[in-house]
Amino acid sequence: METEKNLDVLIIGGGPIGIACGLEAKKQGLSYLILEKGPIVNSLFNYPVNMQFFSSSERLEIDEVPFISKEAKPKRNEALEYYRRIVTSNRLRIHLFEKVMDIRRAANGFRVTSDKAAYGADRVVIATGFYDLPNPLGVPGEDLPKVSHYYKDPHFYASQDLAVVGASNSAVDAALECWRKGARVTMVVRGPEIGRRVKYWVRPDILNRIEEGSITAYFNSTVTEIRPDALVIQTPEGAKTLPNDFVLALTGYQPNFEFLEQAGIHLSADGKRLPEYNPETMETNVPGLYLAGVICGGMETHKWFIENSREHAQLIMDHITAGRTAAGA
Repeated sequence: METEKNLDVLIIGGGPIGIACGLEAKKQGLSYLILEKGPIVNSLFNYPVNMQFFSSSERLEIDEVPFISKEAKPKRNEALEYYRRIVTSNRLRIHLFEKVMDIRRAANGFRVTSDKAAYGADRVVIATGFYDLPNPLGVPGEDLPKVSHYYKDPHFYASQDLAVVGASNSAVDAALECWRKGARVTMVVRGPEIGRRVKYWVRPDILNRIEEGSITAYFNSTVTEIRPDALVIQTPEGAKTLPNDFVLALTGYQPNFEFLEQAGIHLSADGKRLPEYNPETMETNVPGLYLAGVICGGMETHKWFIENSREHAQLIMDHITAGRTAAGA
């Protein structure tokens, strides 16, 4: 496998923050390449088709490029259009559908190996997000075809007995949309109520649907078994077996910690698994290896968003440029 001539910086992940890093690298005259294992903004592409962002369009902007949407809070298709146009109009150097397999220290920086090629880079930025690895339920039957950790389109569940596990934004959106398309929806919620972080204009809707009995909700309850035609849950009143055709286990996602550890990045020993990095430069404990975006939060996936991690791009590229200048002085 031939190694490409050394880049100043290789960026892993072609989401909004990876794109922001590419824009900043280009602006500062650095040679760069973005590697993305799927399409442009892969995570956003895999969001539900009707999803509406919590944030307003201006808070999702990168590199001061205006994001115009029909409503104050844009929808998935508008975000895909926005980020796609940024990539194409700026002719960003990005390889799509190319998955990074390994990052290793080399004599002159890093050797990054993908499923298609190998690259040499002085610096590497990991901006891979956390949407690819769902938090498992860990119960018998979770591997049945009727179980999914991702929700796409409500039409699929029309006239079916659907269980939605979770009470976050994704779970609430799925429950409401599928109910409105004719699914018989039951929510299984580990806590005592619908999540407090649910979008403020959506939360009253789900509470009202539960109160009127349109959507059944079991609180302080957990799934204990998934069967081909049923779901077994443990409730405060004891075990219950419910008729079931499909399960949407929307229990959240986590970064690829194994990938980070293989690259040499230290993770906190507590349950948060926070990666070690300098917040002023975003450089990790591995010199020359940086983190950007939501991956910085470890298991605290609610901590970082597009709007509060856009600045990572400039912090990183400023640090890389300053290091190059000092080395050449």
